Amino acid sequence: MEKLDLKKTLKTLYKPSGKKISVVEVPPLNFLMADGKGDPNRSEDFQQAVSALYSVSYTLKFMVKKGETNLPAQDYAVMPLEALWWSDDMHNFQLGKKDDWQWTVMVLQPDFITAEMIDAAREKAVKKKELPAAGLLRLEKYQEGQSAQILYTGPYADEAPTIQEIHQFIDAQGGEKTGRHHEVYLNDPQRTAPEKLKTVIRQPFSS
Repeated sequence: MEKLDLKKTLKTLYKPSGKKISVVEVPPLNFLMADGKGDPNRSEDFQQAVSALYSVSYTLKFMVKKGETNLPAQDYAVMPLEALWWSDDMHNFQLGKKDDWQWTVMVLQPDFITAEMIDAAREKAVKKKELPAAGLLRLEKYQEGQSAQILYTGPYADEAPTIQEIHQFIDAQGGEKTGRHHEVYLNDPQRTAPEKLKTVIRQPFSS
């Protein structure tokens, strides 16, 4: 059984250069999402949302692989965690006042995944594990369009200069930021040294 790997199919989005900022056109993509607010390092809501995302995503993957949906059996790789970040007062966001941060955590799903399939996987997942945030999950098409991005390597806490570099790049193009700060976490922080963490940092903008 051939395995679908969206990181390869969407290589420009998930394996960008770490040497220079690139401009990409991000198409509408199918995400399983959950929203929340607060410091991700201390927020129980954040941890519960991430746990629910992965539990339901993996449950669904194996349901599809075993032919337990209305689709022919097929296999695909579960994608890495992603997050959108913002604050009602963006000055607080730039100052790193994380208690005021709002977020959407999300995991990309293949286009053939439907809301009905998510509901079935959610029901199955909560029977195996307590998932307080399972009811917050939703399947949504999300489109960023034109975006500037780069691959950052290092601790999450040291991203600020790279983010500023992207913003300066957009300003130099005569562009205007149009969407939320977007990060794609390519490693598991519990298994990867902080200095080796790889994160795609992306910012949508209009020309």
